[in-house]
Amino acid sequence: MRLVVARCQVDYAGRLTAHLPMATRLLIVKVDGSVLVHSDGGSYKPLNWMSPPCTLVEGMDAGGQVEWVVEAKSGDTLRIVIDEVLSDSAYDLGTDPGLQKDGVEKHLQELLADHPSSLGDGLSLVRREFPTAVGPVDLLCRDGLGASVAVEIKRRGDIDGVEQLTRYLDLLNRDPMLSPVRGIFAAQEIKPQARVLAVDRGIACVTVDYDALRGMDDPTARLF
Repeated sequence: MRLVVARCQVDYAGRLTAHLPMATRLLIVKVDGSVLVHSDGGSYKPLNWMSPPCTLVEGMDAGGQVEWVVEAKSGDTLRIVIDEVLSDSAYDLGTDPGLQKDGVEKHLQELLADHPSSLGDGLSLVRREFPTAVGPVDLLCRDGLGASVAVEIKRRGDIDGVEQLTRYLDLLNRDPMLSPVRGIFAAQEIKPQARVLAVDRGIACVTVDYDALRGMDDPTARLF
């Protein structure tokens, strides 16, 4: 991972355009290829970012300033013009063991693994925690036609969860043994912004009733 604190200007061009005027910001370049632009506020969310797969080329602009051009597979670009570098450090974080899910989310994954058809007619489980280079997919399933389906499960579904599933789908669709792979974003509650982003990326959203799933595993619950 590379962390750069710099005075910079950022311009995004793609399905829309966005401009961040010159200011001091934190630039993060991850090993998976993602590039994130952070300010010192706004909680954990970046001001702008580019998800992998993408390429980063460092050079100089017409005015002689350092310029990063980040281009996604879709053709979207993130252009970062750096006026002054205050800090530039690189770190090897090693292999991450992955997120340790809390009790409810972990149990939700177990229940959906036992009842994949609750996410869609004809779905059957292939494997839980299917490995990819950027982390495990919660569930890998097949639909009634034999096509692969990647499922990401959250208690509360937000934009970050959709981005996470997008990265998994990008990698899984490079495997000719699995492609084409479609995605399902499943959560007890899905925020409207996350739902819009998921639909835009061709990802289906499923709102999960945790209590109903628990009842399917509890024979006594069916007596009431």
